[in-house]
Amino acid sequence: MSVIGLGSACVARLCYNAHMDTTIRNLDERAYRALKARAALTGKTMGEAMNEAIRAYLARPEFLPREGSLRDFAPEAYPEGNERLSEEVDAVAYGV
Repeated sequence: MSVIGLGSACVARLCYNAHMDTTIRNLDERAYRALKARAALTGKTMGEAMNEAIRAYLARPEFLPREGSLRDFAPEAYPEGNERLSEEVDAVAYGV
């Protein structure tokens, strides 16, 4: 379902279940503890760390479409704190 062109109030109603609680079984305990420690050291929740790990795994080349066009890619919002990212890139690249 596409929400392009819908007002923010409508989008908020469509995304009432934007966060999902899930139980995952059979995780490697050492890997889980290492991720939990890294999340704590960087001030992130385990949910945030897991979301980043999942996104990184899915971004691996074997998961990208091999054929088609750029239209096949869905836009993804940047994480919070990157609102001025393009301006920061311009400042580094062009000294603006």
